[in-house]
Amino acid sequence: MAFTRNFLKSTGLSDEQISAVMEEHVAVTDALKKDRDTYKEQAATIPDLQKQIEGFKDGEDWKSKYEDAKKAFDDFKKEQTAKETANKIKAQYRKLLIEEKIGEEWADRILKLEDFSGMELDAEGNLKDVDGLRAKIQKEYGDYKTTTTIKGAQVDNPPAGKNTMTKAEIMAIKDTSARQKAIAEHLDLFGKGV
Repeated sequence: MAFTRNFLKSTGLSDEQISAVMEEHVAVTDALKKDRDTYKEQAATIPDLQKQIEGFKDGEDWKSKYEDAKKAFDDFKKEQTAKETANKIKAQYRKLLIEEKIGEEWADRILKLEDFSGMELDAEGNLKDVDGLRAKIQKEYGDYKTTTTIKGAQVDNPPAGKNTMTKAEIMAIKDTSARQKAIAEHLDLFGKGV
């Protein structure tokens, strides 16, 4: 049985009531038709989605892409760790060179030539076999040791043109003979001599 105006009239409804029911019926039907059309459009895309899902299910690219990205990241981390370790080894070896009295300029040159592949760090981040490395430094680079000699200034012969005392200091000397001797040594302060 169809939902028509005649059917509604047979139920004893007035014309106004029949119009209101029919308007509501059309609104509900239109909404249902709109939902039906949306679902039809979505259903049309299902074969494409199914193909994508089957592609993933068969291990398309996502697994290999993930593994490639993970490997690249792990390689990068390994490379960075190796660089940091190499820099720590070089810094500590340079420190050893300087402790063994190798001059800084020689230490820098030695670092450029040294093979660090056999050197390792312990758990605390310090060089292993420091005593062996010290012996190696003495043996291979002992000729590059620098010696520092500290020599005091010669007071017997002060440098020319440089005053060791000021005019005020000389004039403050109480002993007359000592003051005259200081004046004679520093005639340039008093506008005479040199």
